[in-house]
Amino acid sequence: MKEYIFPKKIVKSTVNALQNLLRKQSLQIGLAECYTSTFEKGDFVILDFGKEMCGGIRILTFLSDNVKVRIRFGESIAETCSELGGKKNATNDHAVRDFMVNLPSYSDQTFANTGFRFVRVDFYERTEIKSILAVNHILRKPPIYVYNGGDALIRRIFETAKRTVDLCVSSGYVWDGVKRDRLVWIGDMHPEMLALTALYGRLPAIEKSLDFVKEQTPLPGWMNGFPTYSMWWIIILADYFEKTNADDFVRKQLFYLQGLLEQMSGRVKENGELDYHFYFVDWPTHGKLDEIHGVRAIHIMAMRKAIALLTKFGKDTTTAKSILDRLLKVEIEPQTSKQVTGLKYFAVGLSDADKKRLVDGKARGMSTFMSYYILKAVASFDRETAIEMMKEYYGAMLEKGATTFWEDFDMEWVENTSSIDEFPQEGKKDIHGDFGAHCYEGFRHSLCHGWSAGVIQFIKEECENV
Repeated sequence: MKEYIFPKKIVKSTVNALQNLLRKQSLQIGLAECYTSTFEKGDFVILDFGKEMCGGIRILTFLSDNVKVRIRFGESIAETCSELGGKKNATNDHAVRDFMVNLPSYSDQTFANTGFRFVRVDFYERTEIKSILAVNHILRKPPIYVYNGGDALIRRIFETAKRTVDLCVSSGYVWDGVKRDRLVWIGDMHPEMLALTALYGRLPAIEKSLDFVKEQTPLPGWMNGFPTYSMWWIIILADYFEKTNADDFVRKQLFYLQGLLEQMSGRVKENGELDYHFYFVDWPTHGKLDEIHGVRAIHIMAMRKAIALLTKFGKDTTTAKSILDRLLKVEIEPQTSKQVTGLKYFAVGLSDADKKRLVDGKARGMSTFMSYYILKAVASFDRETAIEMMKEYYGAMLEKGATTFWEDFDMEWVENTSSIDEFPQEGKKDIHGDFGAHCYEGFRHSLCHGWSAGVIQFIKEECENV
């Protein structure tokens, strides 16, 4: 649904009396407005809408000689004050968030469709404004599950994760993020599917997304160009059926699934070695020694899910069983990665060394994408520690101003950093602009990424009595 949100706070401005921008007024411009805000050449204002939004802003302009203004959206205050490019990598990728527009008199215009909490508007000539509102697109649907336990921090984590995924599914498809990567990355969607089915049960957006990527990937293609993403499609499909019993939808996917299995069979040698053109688990493990073990774990998970799904529908499982037998000939032996170790739990189980690796340093070494798998692996032998790790990891993001959860987060970023809802302070790092890696360096880093919401499923499974 679409909703209009008035600013919660004026962060900073060159104009002193701007309380009228916080006043809830009629959403109609008129010829005799009483409560307006006047900006002169060189003025600016930064507004805080209180929480992450998915959409743009609506400006009701009273008097203006069709002047230009610059609008900058930010998931952090620092991002709203950034210039494109530069050392901190501010971008207009996927969704434009920094641009110039014209404001004529007596106008009511909506600008942009991006992810943001803060907006900065710079004025180049005298302009009189009635209101500036956020236009937010979010899923509003009664949930079938909410956390009802007594732990206040877990409740905040649940509510923040729910807002994250509600924003990321507001288009009718399951997006990765609302500022960047407004794509159906099927290899990233499993945690989102877990969160959404926990919250709502069967959901058209999940089915539309699974269908969309399948239709865009005729065999012998790999979904999104990644072999592991086709494996994740199988896992999502099987788990979605298990959680929703969506027989009519899943039945239509079986022909493609069987073709995909035949294709995969040719990529697993008799001795169990893999023969794919590209190996990918997630960015923190990409190009590292644990990566190939993570791919094997995902492959095993997918084959186990395929066998279970085909069995339920009375279909032949010979190919999937043959692939699984070959895959199991090679051990999964992660060395350092908690992410791959978490996946190993779901594939073949954990050794004592694996268990030690998972809890070493508690939340250090976790990632948002893999948080569900890591936490569930830990909970399999130490539920209390798993809950402590969740609270430490997600709680640290909340302490840094998060109102939705991020594309990635490293506990090493916490010390001596400014929060997203304050200007970077001298002698401190900017937690948004100074961190990130791979494809999400600096301000390109998404602070509303659906895969981080997998923690909802963990809360449902492990925290109800906490």
